[in-house]
Amino acid sequence: MMTDNLFYVTLLAMAVTIKTPEEIEIMARGGEILMRAIQKMVVAARVGATPKELDAIAERIIRDEGAKPAFLGYQPHGAVRLYSATICASVNDVIVHGLPTHYALHSGDVLKIDVGVLYKGFHTDGAVTVGIGEINTEATRLIEATKKALILGIRSARIGNKIGDIGHAIGKYIHEKGFSVVEGLTGHGIGRELHEDPSIFNDARAGSGIIIKEGMVFAIEPMTSAGGPKIYKLPDDSYATEDKSISAQFEHTVAITKNGPRILT
Repeated sequence: MMTDNLFYVTLLAMAVTIKTPEEIEIMARGGEILMRAIQKMVVAARVGATPKELDAIAERIIRDEGAKPAFLGYQPHGAVRLYSATICASVNDVIVHGLPTHYALHSGDVLKIDVGVLYKGFHTDGAVTVGIGEINTEATRLIEATKKALILGIRSARIGNKIGDIGHAIGKYIHEKGFSVVEGLTGHGIGRELHEDPSIFNDARAGSGIIIKEGMVFAIEPMTSAGGPKIYKLPDDSYATEDKSISAQFEHTVAITKNGPRILT
């Protein structure tokens, strides 16, 4: 999600929706569908495959399960047009919102796959980063660091903590590994709408923002760069690193429960 730096001011006026246990179970079912689609795409994401082919795999699985592609026909914040695919497929320096094309993936490419599912009125959102063929050491380290940062962010998403604690855990780890959190792209609340309040920054001050409560559901998604944090928008509404460095993204939809964070995807 693209946002601005008024985060800690606008949070004061946000109305964060609380999901019932029944609604969370619906989202968990949608999350299962989403992860089946991702698992199939990861297997298919090999040298010579195209993002268009992966998009077709995801749409078929989602529709066969009685759900709908959440991204198809959606207009993200800051976009000038409706999105025309089931998945976002972002290659190398492109971080998010890349449209699937007929580009044949090469050994060494770093592919971000982001997909959303709408099931019985509720959305889930998830993403992975896949190295194609033989990738270099820096790309491998970035992917592993971003994956670990997501887990650390999820562990901080507990009742009584603050929203900023999630981003603090993510950002601290990424910086320790010598990488950057990209600026302006955030996680978000999720439920009946694909993007709900609050925005969840991936580099935040510990103890800042609203208190996390039971029944909140977040899409937590660290987005990182092997180089600097600056990004720019491409004509197709995707975002890329300004210095052309490799980027990574991982995402889970997470429900806040009395027993701790529950990963729904």
